[in-house]
Parts: sequence; C-alpha cells; structure tokens
Amino acid sequence: MILQSLKDYYDRKAADPQNPIPPFGYKRTSISFVIVLERDGTFVELSDEREYRGRRVVPRRMSVPADRWRSGTSAWKVANLLWDHAGFVLGLPRDAEPSGAEEAARQMDVFAALAREVASRNPGDAGLSAVVGFYERGQVSRVKTHPAWSDLAQLSPPPNCTFRLRGETALVTDSVACHREAVALVQADQAEDDGEEGGGNLRLEAVCSVTGKQGPVARLHPRTPIPGSRSTAKLVSFQRNSGFDSYGKEQAFNAPVGIEAAGAYAAALLTLLESGSDQRLSLGDATVVFWAEKSSGGPVEKAFSDWFNPSKDDPDAGTERVRALYEFKHGKPLSEDDDQRFFVLGLAPNAARISVRFWQVATIRELGERIYQHFSDLQIALPPRAARYPSLHRLLSSIAAQEDAKNIPPNLGGDWMRSILTGAPYPQSLLQAALRRCRAERAVGPLRAALIKACLNRSRSRGEEELHVSLDPANTNTGYRLGRLFAAFEKIQEEANPGINATIRDRYFGSASASPVVVFPILNRLKNHHVAKLPNRGRAVNFERLIGEVMSGLDATNPFPPSLSLADQGRFAVGYYHQRQKFFEKTEGEK
Repeated sequence: MILQSLKDYYDRKAADPQNPIPPFGYKRTSISFVIVLERDGTFVELSDEREYRGRRVVPRRMSVPADRWRSGTSAWKVANLLWDHAGFVLGLPRDAEPSGAEEAARQMDVFAALAREVASRNPGDAGLSAVVGFYERGQVSRVKTHPAWSDLAQLSPPPNCTFRLRGETALVTDSVACHREAVALVQADQAEDDGEEGGGNLRLEAVCSVTGKQGPVARLHPRTPIPGSRSTAKLVSFQRNSGFDSYGKEQAFNAPVGIEAAGAYAAALLTLLESGSDQRLSLGDATVVFWAEKSSGGPVEKAFSDWFNPSKDDPDAGTERVRALYEFKHGKPLSEDDDQRFFVLGLAPNAARISVRFWQVATIRELGERIYQHFSDLQIALPPRAARYPSLHRLLSSIAAQEDAKNIPPNLGGDWMRSILTGAPYPQSLLQAALRRCRAERAVGPLRAALIKACLNRSRSRGEEELHVSLDPANTNTGYRLGRLFAAFEKIQEEANPGINATIRDRYFGSASASPVVVFPILNRLKNHHVAKLPNRGRAVNFERLIGEVMSGLDATNPFPPSLSLADQGRFAVGYYHQRQKFFEKTEGEK
C-alpha cells in the first residue's frame, strides 16, 4: 500500500507541468558549480550556482541522472553520468596526502571514460561530445586558473559539479540521449549482481507487486535516506543470507517490485523529503511526509505542515490554518474534494535501513475532524502573549530535559502523531514525560499543562470528570482540588513575603503531587503564619474563603490521601495551573 501510493503520487506529479518531478533515471541533488563549455569542449567559465538563504550559502537543487551505487575501497571505480563531486569531475583530492591526489586522478579517468563510452553510442549529442572534448583537450588545467576555483577548492567535501554548453540554460544531462543512458544505468545498477559467489538471480522477471505488470524486478532498490540515517539507507532492502530468503530468491527478489516502479516510488519519496519541502516535518527522531490522493488536495498538503509545525518566517500562517479547521467544523470544506484519501507516512532511521514508524490513510474529512479534536483537547487558559497554537516540536521540547529537542524521548513523536491521526488516546509515555519534567523543574507552564489536560481527557473512563479550558470550581477530583489548594498556599506565601526568591513550589511540588498526606499538613501550618503576615485584612479573608471552598470538595475524614495515581498527579498539575492563572486574571473593571 505504501509503495503503491508513492507510485501514484509520482505519476500525478509527473503529469503536472507546474510542479514536475524528476523523470525515471533522474533525481534532484545539490550542485554547487557548473562548467560552461564551447561545443568543441573548450572551457569558457566556472559558474558558481550557489545561492543565499539568509546568511548561509547553499547549493542549488538540480535534476541530474540518478547517482550510482558505490561503496568501500572500490568506490573510485564508479562514476555518475556527467555529474559528480569535484574529485571525479576535476581531479580535486579530498586532502593534501599523496594518496588522495592519486585517487582523485583515478576517479577523473573513470569519469572521462564513462563520458567517452556514452558519447560513442550517441554521436549526434552535442553536450556529450563537448564533455569528451573537454578532457581530450586537457581543459581541466584551465578550470583551475578561473577566479571561482579558489572558492571551489576550499570546500570540504568537494562539491558537486556538472556541465552546460555556452549560450544554453539547460544542462548537458537534459538531452534525450542522456536520459536514455541514465535509464539504462539505473536498470543495470538495480539488476546486476554484486560479484559474490552464489549470487544467482542476476535478472528476474516477475509480476510487479506495485503495478501488477510483468517485467524485470529490481534486485537493489534506490536509496531514500532520511535525516539521521546513513546515506545508503533504503525503504526496501533484504540482507543476503539472513534467513529471509525463500524459494531460492535473494535480496529484493523476495518482494518483487519492477525496476521502473522502484525508481518511481523512490523519486516520489525523495521529492517529499527534499530540504525545504512543504510536505515534510520532523517530530523528535521521526520524519513525517504526507500527500493527497489527487491534485485537488493541494491546499491540505500545504496546510498540514502549518497545523503542526508553522514556519518561523510566518508564525501567523499556523493560526490561519487552524482557523480554517474551525470553519471546516462549521461546514466549510478544506479542499475541493474532502472525500479523497490523504496519506501520512512516519519514518525513523534504523541502522542502514529506514523503519516505518506509522502509516495512516484517511479521507480529508476524517483527518480534519481528528486534527480539530487535537487542537480542542490542547486548549487551555493562556497567559498574555503566549502562542495559542504551539507546534508539536515546541510541545515535545517542553517535556524534554533542558527543553532541548535532542532529549525528546525516542519514539514519542511518532507515537503521538499516530494518536492524533487516528483519534486514539495519547500515549501514556507522553503524560509520564510531562509529569516527570514538572517534578524535575518544579514548574507546570502552559505547554505542559495543555499536554497533561489533553492526555487525561482523551484517556478518561466513564464517570471521570473532564478537565476544562480554565478553572473549574465544580470539579471535585481530589488531585485537581489539591493542586488548586497548593496554588492558593503558594500565592499566600508570595503576598506575605514580597520579593521572595523561592516558594513552597520549589521545595514541595513533587512530594505534594505524589504523597499529599506527607506534605499538606506542613503546608497548612505554614499557611496560618503567612496569612497572619498579609498586610491587607480583606485579602486574608478572601484567601480563607477560597481555601474553605476548595477544602469543601475533599473527603472530610481523609482530605489528604497517602498517594495519588499517575492520572491524579496530572490533575494536580492542571488544577495548580488553572488556579494560578485565575489569580492573574483581570476583573471586569480592570479589563
């Protein structure tokens, strides 16, 4: 289902003239420099194709023939077609060691030999002839006298380079002959044996499990690395002789996918994963990509990322997208066809492979309802100037040690996204992580309070009270009431001792939420001393009235239980947060 959906997405994008996807045999990759040639191969210019993004200088993404498989000590023997890093194209060594210069010279010989071989089969192609002439005329030395050479030579690792004819905008790799040769190289790389004895199955024809058509099967699938994975990582791969072989078939022949289908799904996935893609977002260690079944779902493809991770350059975009969800809830569609399917794929790095963390398929209508519910669950009373719809990344960072994204618990981001998309209760580990950070830092805050509230409301059993957006005086849950009481004790202490550096929260928050019977009798006695120090008698009366109202909802014989369950510890945190926010609300007169 995953590969079929990616293949369908590739076909849709390939038919779209406005947003074309690289054709089979090609990929988009980073190119830093283009060597401009005359038709006879004479060097004209070394064009720096890099561009500024903010203060950074980054290579441009260009469509070139797919890179070829190479690894180990024999990697220098495999060159890409008419583009590669400067070691292959210009003989630039990676370091100053003599061995590095020797390897770069061998790499350039292999690159030039491939260009000659391809040109011999396509004598009428001007670009191929020019590249061959470039090497036969010894023009590489002239490149090294160009002013841009110093910029190229100082980059590490050597940047990618390719060729263009003078007076043309297209690269030499864009010709029909190059396309034909690129397809042939991809097919050879995906079907050839790696030289091990007993390899067998060098070429196998079978029914493709993606398209249902008879044809050659890919033995090696294209690489589709994600952030955090190796550059060789693949979505589909089999370890030879690892116990997964059956009926004498080895590697990817165990799951027959046609060579063209493999190239198509890989091109679609790489396009979704491109840097700067609007259809990709990161959640902890997981990378999430998403796409609609039809082109009419384009607005939802653009909105999905803003719902969960709004751009820093346009923070209002996320707010507008969420408002569209509320309008959707009141009858306004999200797209031209809300009954079409929408696909969300969660991936995570796993050694040399890619792990599928989750795969969710739903109609846009179903998806809109579930995401709307997610934002409704997260709603909570906020302090002034707080973000109304924080991103998932910011929410996850709030429950990580030192609020550093690197410390987000593994698997949590993917598990949470799956819960959002299916409408299921949030993972228990999310609640545990939020409470753990509250106890460690002795602070709740709006982000953690919103997370805890959402987790508890989604998982509550029948008869349990729902946590509201703001203070709920009618809530009689013991944990919630004790949280409110703790907030009242702390506020009395703060007003009795203006400018105090540390309050009871810094010393007692963790133990008060876990073992109330140990802490609250002490806090009750301290409260009496603090009330006596309040400068305003009317204020003392108000606090006593509040404490009486909160205590009235507790068990008269056992107001402070020996322990609270994990869920009630969460209610304690939300009750504390709600009561603190209530203290700082402006009255009608002040508003």
